[in-house]
Amino acid sequence: MDTARELLTAQRQQALRRLASLTDDFDDVVAASRDANADDEHDPEGATIAFERSQVTALTQQIRTQLAEIDAALGRLAAGTYGLCERCGQPIAAARLEARPTARTCITCASAAG
Repeated sequence: MDTARELLTAQRQQALRRLASLTDDFDDVVAASRDANADDEHDPEGATIAFERSQVTALTQQIRTQLAEIDAALGRLAAGTYGLCERCGQPIAAARLEARPTARTCITCASAAG
């Protein structure tokens, strides 16, 4: 489980770096929108700025969701339940955990749910 902890911790650090970068990007977009024409509807750049702001917001939310999943997996590690399916209680295959370290379900239960 030390390998899983190392992998999850590395993924968490990477996600935090991406989140910091996106936060900087968002601040840049907001600053650009302050300098732009306030009339988004008639300003050709207004739609682009609104789209960029929306895009950065969506990416930020995805990373926050990923961080929550990583933190939950780290919590399962601490509780001793990491690697056990939350639906059936059976072990999650090592290959699945390697591919998706935050997996909560075994492949059988994940397939049944999807």
